[in-house]
Formats: sequence, structure tokens, C-alpha cells
Amino acid sequence: MIEELLARARTDAASVTELACSLVRQPSRGGIDPYTPVFALLEDFLAARGLPHRRLHDDTGALVGLVCEITGGRPGPVWVLDACIDTAPFGDEHAWSFPPTAGDVVDGWLRGRGSSDSKIAASMFCHIAAAVAEHREHLHGTLAVLLDADEHTGGFGGAKAFFGSTAGQEAAGVMIGYPGLAEVVVGGRGSWRALVHVHGTAAHSGSSSNPDRAGNAVVRAARLVQFLSATGLPPAAEDGFPLPGRLTVTQISGGQGFSTVPDHAVVGVDARLTDVFDAAAAEKLLTEAAADLDTAWPAPRPTTVETVTNWPPFHLAGSDQPAAALLDAAATAGLTVRPKVAGPSNIGNYLAGLGIPATAGFGLPYQGLHGTDEKVHLDALPIVQAVYHLAVLRLLMAKPADGRTGH
Repeated sequence: MIEELLARARTDAASVTELACSLVRQPSRGGIDPYTPVFALLEDFLAARGLPHRRLHDDTGALVGLVCEITGGRPGPVWVLDACIDTAPFGDEHAWSFPPTAGDVVDGWLRGRGSSDSKIAASMFCHIAAAVAEHREHLHGTLAVLLDADEHTGGFGGAKAFFGSTAGQEAAGVMIGYPGLAEVVVGGRGSWRALVHVHGTAAHSGSSSNPDRAGNAVVRAARLVQFLSATGLPPAAEDGFPLPGRLTVTQISGGQGFSTVPDHAVVGVDARLTDVFDAAAAEKLLTEAAADLDTAWPAPRPTTVETVTNWPPFHLAGSDQPAAALLDAAATAGLTVRPKVAGPSNIGNYLAGLGIPATAGFGLPYQGLHGTDEKVHLDALPIVQAVYHLAVLRLLMAKPADGRTGH
């Protein structure tokens, strides 16, 4: 079967590249550019091939996603291929050696912002949907191709719109089309983020009655930062999650101008979670640090901790689906691909919070991800497409266990 799928992928390669180039040429920076034009390109492709699709909107009615669902002729679960169509910002455009929206191919590289994350995957997944639709009557369950926006803003509006729907809630697993040929990401540290509000006493900075530095909110915040930066965390357990937790102060702000002693400062904290350093442990650490600060350097108002994000860590075993299907398909294609647990969080953590297993990375070789001169190499396009295609077919050709239908 893999040879047939490779042949199909080679036939599709020009079309996959053409659509991906068009997507890159249409800017879709998260929170900056409108998403409708890039979704229109995808809708035109799906409509031209008679593939069913529908738009996804957030609570404000804004367009944040597009989903194509290929329903098999027999009952079974919903398996999802997911690729975001919004991108990181361009950064300093003068530092690029080509336009960020080049959308061209030079020396085998597809160039431009979003080429690797994740417009080549969006195009590839649409072509897989078209191929799967040709034999849908033989399949158990549904293939949903989710093309979501609002990811790079951190809002995940497209994902939330789909996975909050009936079809999304029934998803048995998700394969996310991030780039990188050598690894399938099967886990990631969780993410707990908080804003610590530190208070003080306002006064004129030059007044003789100016309170001492203990009443300066920014100085108090600096003391908190010093403590947090020196705090040790438990190491990774030998038989548990393979990475240790991490706590990082990512921002400190407060005060205005020069003549006023600030009475409010904010410290931003990013905690990366594991099985031995979870959200409860991170919150306890910050809450106790805040109490210690208030005891040592009292202020008119207590220091408070405001939780912003709470995503659990996730870690699929090699036998868990859909990781097993993707790893097995890669091996069948002759690739040496290892499972990887990533340090950074990703949308797989959001899905883990919903109880939906996900892989979050296997794709083409790339350079400049989120940086200058982003590009993706197309030589591996046929084999990557064939691997995903094979994984999807194996998942959809399996009969559901225990009579479960999944939809």
C-alpha cells in the first residue's frame, strides 16, 4: 500500500505546492491580518473537488476555522488532521533576504512566513482528504481536516470552535501538522501562566515624606523576582515524565514617569508543568512566595496571583493512538522517526485537557520557524504525505472495538 500512496503523493506534489504557495502569498498573521482571504483559497480548493466543508466562528461571530469532514460508509470514530493557517508576525522585514510573503520555490525550498508552520501541512491535508473521499464507503468513521486560525495569538479560536462542537467532542485523536522530519512529537510539558499583582504606597518620588523602598511596588516586585529566580524545582522522576519542570519570570511592569513612587507592579510567570511539578504545585509556590513577601515587606494590599493559562502536560505511549499509527506508517515508509516529548507546550496540551490524544509534529524539514527567512524543503513532501495518508487509512480501516461508533 505504501508504494501506491507514494505514487499518489508524487502525483499530488505539484498541486500541493501550488496551493501552499498561494496560502503563503496571502498574509494571515495571527491577530494582525484578516483570515477570510486565506480561508477563501482553501474553500475554493475543497469546493472544486466536491469536498464537504463548513466554516467555524468564535463567540463574536469572527471566522476562525474551516473543517472538511469525510464520513465513511461504516460507523467509527472521528480522527482529525489539524493544521493552523494563521502565522507568526513577520518581525523585522528588512532582515529577510526575500519577502515574507514570497510564496515561491527556490532550490527546492518553499519560502515565506507560514510555509513550515503550517501552510504546507494545510495543503497536504486537503489533498489527503480528497484521496480518502474517493474510497469513503470502505472506511469506519470520519476523517476531519481542521484548518484553524487564531492559534498564534494564543486564543486558539479555531480549535475551540471545532472541539467545542459535537463532532470535535467525539474526536478519538488528532495529528497536528507541525514540521520536522526526524520526530513525532508525542508529548509536551504543560503550561501554567500567571500574573502576580504586587502593591505599594503611591507618593512623590522627591518628597521628604516619601516612604522607604519597602513601599515601592516595583522594588517589592523585584524582591519577588529574585526569590522566584533562585527557587529550585524537583527533578524529573526516573519512571515518569522525561523532562523537569521549569519556572521563568517573563515580564515585570509597573510605574509611570519619574516623579511618582509606583503603587502597583505586575510580574508575569511562565511555569512548564510535569507529573512532579503540576499546576497546583506552581500556584502553591507563587502563593507562598507572595505571602512571604507581604510578611517581610508589608504593603497596603496583599499580593495576589491571577492564573492566565492552565494546560496539563501530555505524554502518549508508543502504543497509544494516533501516535502508534503515525510512527508505524513512518517505519513502513522506511523512515527512522523517533517519538519526542517537547519542552514547549503546543495545542496538544489543550487537547489533553479535553481528554483527546494528539501528536504535534511530523512534517517537512524547515528553517526560520517563527523567525527570519522561514522556509520548508519540498524534497520530502511525497513521503510525508504518504505517511499521513497511510496512518489515516489504518485508523479508518480498523473496526471500532466493543461496538462503539464514535459518531
